[in-house]
Amino acid sequence: MTATLSEAPPATAPARGTTGRQRLVLVVLLAAQFMLAVDFSILNVALPVIGQGLGFSLGNLQWIATSFALCAAGFTLLFGRVADLLGRRRVFLTGLAVLAVASLAGGLATGPEVLLAARVAQGLATAAVTPAGLALLTTAFPEGPLRDRALGLNGALMSAGFTSGAVLGGLLTDLLSWRWAFFVNVPVALAVLLVAPRLIAESRPRPATGGGREGGRGRMDLPGAVTVTGGLLALVYGLTTAGERGWGYPPALVALVAAALLLTAFWFVERSAAAPLVPVRVLRRRTVVWGNAAGLLAFATETSLVFLLTLYLQRVLGFSPLATGLAFGVLGAGTVLGGVVAPRLIGRLGSRGALLAGFLVQAVATASLVLLGADRAWLGLLLAATFVGGVGNMLAIVGFMVTATSGLPDDEQGLATGVATMTQQVGITLGTPVMSAVATAAAAGTTVLTGVGWAIAVNTALVLLAGAASALFLRRR
Repeated sequence: MTATLSEAPPATAPARGTTGRQRLVLVVLLAAQFMLAVDFSILNVALPVIGQGLGFSLGNLQWIATSFALCAAGFTLLFGRVADLLGRRRVFLTGLAVLAVASLAGGLATGPEVLLAARVAQGLATAAVTPAGLALLTTAFPEGPLRDRALGLNGALMSAGFTSGAVLGGLLTDLLSWRWAFFVNVPVALAVLLVAPRLIAESRPRPATGGGREGGRGRMDLPGAVTVTGGLLALVYGLTTAGERGWGYPPALVALVAAALLLTAFWFVERSAAAPLVPVRVLRRRTVVWGNAAGLLAFATETSLVFLLTLYLQRVLGFSPLATGLAFGVLGAGTVLGGVVAPRLIGRLGSRGALLAGFLVQAVATASLVLLGADRAWLGLLLAATFVGGVGNMLAIVGFMVTATSGLPDDEQGLATGVATMTQQVGITLGTPVMSAVATAAAAGTTVLTGVGWAIAVNTALVLLAGAASALFLRRR
């Protein structure tokens, strides 16, 4: 019987260690998630080279990243629910196969059209694989210390993947070709496809019994799928366009208004649907609502801080893109340490305690960066603060993931991980344009350093806000 929020997990769960098969399953799932995380950032450094090689205009270059982000964020919730209905392993393996084909096509592309089509397919594959893989992970380990440890390792490797993707992209582009930023996915995806069917059992919901909570669960809520997918696509497009063209750019404003209308419509659709894509009772759970709100700010603040520090390192201190990527290696090391420490901290303080501790550490580390000056002697402070901030941010991210997926039955884990993955994608998309707008406004008539300093101060305030909201709204009943 699955534990609810008011029930304790089975008494044997905390004491039981992982089996050899569980460890192999964990390795396979973590390898896939790490590859997906690398894929988010591996092309960033290579964009100018790709544009020159394939004839992208300067105005269209951003679509190499935007087309991927649109699909990865917009379809995550839908595919998370599809995985619940059709089977998580089936969706996971299908997504990996599409990712391998799309990566091969992207690496062989000879024109913009083929490359953008490959990026769209990669985004769709990521939207399928990420929530399905997380659902397979959460259902493979019982709720409690074993699941916390698995989610901690998953969070650490995903965050390290985001960071190392920029470094790997720079190295592959400099030493070989930008095409290898695509090709590198193919052998990893094929290896997982060969091993996973033998290790991972299919995870599918129990048959619907009708009339109860499970009744009608075998049907797809098409109106809900259309409104939420359209709303998320409009939201991501509006945010990315506003970050590139300014918040007064009319298409960006139209997209953001459309997103608000569609997501509002989604709420009303779900309230009356016979088989809702996201049951309203789930959206009303404190752990789901406030856990995901904390996760949104955790991802938004840290990814936007990387953007601000990239401006500082390159525009103020004069570092090259590759040197900048290497400097962020300490951030990756901090996130790995945070992912290792997080399960132990959750065991002692609970997921709410981990969220509070993580946000507090991240806020202190981020606040110290306001002191950065125009001399390279400040590099030591930057490296120390990003390492410590990475530890704190990963504590918060693992705390968010445990909070947002706890207390739900196994047949709703695809839904829970889909919502959590959607939160992650929107947070990554949201942070940079907001902080860019703050930095640009503050730097008007002054210097880049002044703009970065003010944006870092706003970033710190958002981290403190996330910690305060977690303390207030995730209190034990």
